[in-house]
Amino acid sequence: MKRSDNFTVLRFLATLAAAAIAPALYAQQVPATPVEQPPVVTGSAPAIAPEPVVNPVAPPAQPARHAEFGNENPSRVARHVADWVLDSGDNKARPYAVVDKKAARVYLFEADGRLRGAAPALLGIAIGDHSAPGVGDREMSSIPLKDRTTPAGRFEAGIGKNFSGKEILWVDYDAAISMHPVINTKPAERRPHRLATETPLDNRISFGCINVPIPFFKTIVSPAFATYGGVVYVLPEVLPLDKVFTTYDVDERARLRATQAEIAPAIGK
Repeated sequence: MKRSDNFTVLRFLATLAAAAIAPALYAQQVPATPVEQPPVVTGSAPAIAPEPVVNPVAPPAQPARHAEFGNENPSRVARHVADWVLDSGDNKARPYAVVDKKAARVYLFEADGRLRGAAPALLGIAIGDHSAPGVGDREMSSIPLKDRTTPAGRFEAGIGKNFSGKEILWVDYDAAISMHPVINTKPAERRPHRLATETPLDNRISFGCINVPIPFFKTIVSPAFATYGGVVYVLPEVLPLDKVFTTYDVDERARLRATQAEIAPAIGK
């Protein structure tokens, strides 16, 4: 091998050595760029408070509403119906009257159930809870005794005038049934006297209309119904009560409402 050839080989080997040594020298001169690492979390995770559980709160149950009878001593059925009317709102915030045919007595209440007044009443001479078909279109003298009834039911009532121009409270216009001051056109019937007796046994004398004392009509009935009218509830004397009115016991209904109010929050849990 020639000298020049040896020199070429040595030069080649030197180049290879430099190439191998250069990266190491560069690494020593230039510091490595640190790589960011995620922080190391030690210990337990912080406790997260649970969201408070909000139980639905039912509105307080409405207590039973009772009509106020004052010093009156009504029958159980009369009190039951008067209470139901008030509690259910069946009177639509208007005055209302309860006519107890068996006791021959009228109870008149303000819209809020306060007793406005009470009085005895004369009623149809015949026992029964229905009006005969077409009875309102017949001459009174042609109506047989069996058809002279005071019908039971709920009646939208209003102040008006009869065919003589006298003020009355129309109860059932189609059947010509009204509540009016007692009349005495036939003294032999002794209508004022019948009203004055304490027993209801002699209070069946009319053609079906409800006769009340004159002062009671003028000072209690007329003013109460004059503006917006009202409702008259005539209790049955033959038919069962539930065949005439859809009533309920107000105290029992109040207990049911209270039970439902207690159950409602539990259902929402």
